[in-house]
Amino acid sequence: MKHQFLSKWKGVLLIGACIFLISAGSALGAGFSLVEQSVSGLGNAFAGGVAGAEDATTIFFNPAGMTRLSDQQFILGAHVVIPSLKFDNEGSTHVLQGATGKALSGGNGGDGGVTKLVPNFYYSKKLSDRFVIGVGVNAPFGLATKYDDTWVGRYHAIESDVLTVNINPSLAYKINDHLSIGAGFSAQYLKAKLSSAIDFGTIAFTKLGVPTATALGLSPQSSDGFASVEGDSWGYGFNLGILYEFSKITRIGTAYRSRIKQSLEGDIDYSNVPSAFSSAFQDQDVKADITLPESLSVSFFHQFNPQWMVMADFTWTNWKVFKELKIVDNQGKEVSKTTEDWQDSYRYSLGVTYVPNNYLTLRAGTAYDTSAVPNAQRRTPRIPDEDRIWLALGAGYKLSHAVSFDLGYAHLFIKDPKIDKDPTNEDAIRGGLKGTYQSHVDILSAQLTVTF
Repeated sequence: MKHQFLSKWKGVLLIGACIFLISAGSALGAGFSLVEQSVSGLGNAFAGGVAGAEDATTIFFNPAGMTRLSDQQFILGAHVVIPSLKFDNEGSTHVLQGATGKALSGGNGGDGGVTKLVPNFYYSKKLSDRFVIGVGVNAPFGLATKYDDTWVGRYHAIESDVLTVNINPSLAYKINDHLSIGAGFSAQYLKAKLSSAIDFGTIAFTKLGVPTATALGLSPQSSDGFASVEGDSWGYGFNLGILYEFSKITRIGTAYRSRIKQSLEGDIDYSNVPSAFSSAFQDQDVKADITLPESLSVSFFHQFNPQWMVMADFTWTNWKVFKELKIVDNQGKEVSKTTEDWQDSYRYSLGVTYVPNNYLTLRAGTAYDTSAVPNAQRRTPRIPDEDRIWLALGAGYKLSHAVSFDLGYAHLFIKDPKIDKDPTNEDAIRGGLKGTYQSHVDILSAQLTVTF
């Protein structure tokens, strides 16, 4: 009977995992990292991520925490991330043949936030009193924004969609009653789509001269074409973790995730290209390299009594590795370039858990994320990142000894991101986009846990 029950739940969970991965999306995070890897953790704003080791989601946060789990466990979770990004134009200008002050045309773009699903799947199995193995499948990075085709910032961005799927087999070993270590390997798939408009009118005025451009019927901001770049790649990395238990009620953990280099290959497709530029703007294969950053986390967990627990976390992410986004053709010739020059980001979180009885668990937490974008000049509409404050709530309920269910909700208050692009340098053709966003994010999450 137990074997039949196990087989039934394995089938349900694996089918669900496949459905989620097919529909897996991306969402705004600090930079474009996604901390939404655990629904039980969301309720505490991920404050106990590296030290809590409450369930198999510890595979992502700290694999050493698997030594605290019993038997084997399946987890299937999903986060619906609902961002809102509303731009307000504040005098965006255009440069043409040295003359400044011409306004960029177009509206505010609508709500650039795109609702996406961020799924998680985890499995752990205890092989002995000291040795545990597991695997996690999740999306540690992602972004999704989309604006109207005719908005004022269309030359900078229209659609941006970056998806990652990370397959993370892991193992943990309990050295003694106090110290556990863990490690994992990551095989990470990345797929990206970026689109924008091209101001062929301005290019014609600049390259062909005003009389010729006018004769061809081309004028700035009135002769737009479009470019869409798509590419994908696989990259590989690792993660390490340590968990030290001072006692049954107090523990501290630290975990490291390595950087992963992605070398994307794909193609660029042009549309609505004027005949005068048909030979210069042809569909072709392109490449782009991007390094996804390493991170280091430290967490603390303490249980005052059977009902009350507190936790805290600090996470550093090395976003300094994101210097530029450059797309080149197969000969290495630059097709497009955006200078990023990001800075490191930091995350501080505090959480509390209350367990009123053997079936119900209540959670609350708050966090402060610092932005990876250094200033308004480096901020882009693809990733209008800024500092944010998290407020999170969650609840878990045990349906039986084997099955439990968790729900979580978080609201992110985002400091109004500002953009102030320089129209005289790298963005001379794209224009000097200038304005402020009104932004926030809501996250709704659910998780099913089956323990055998």
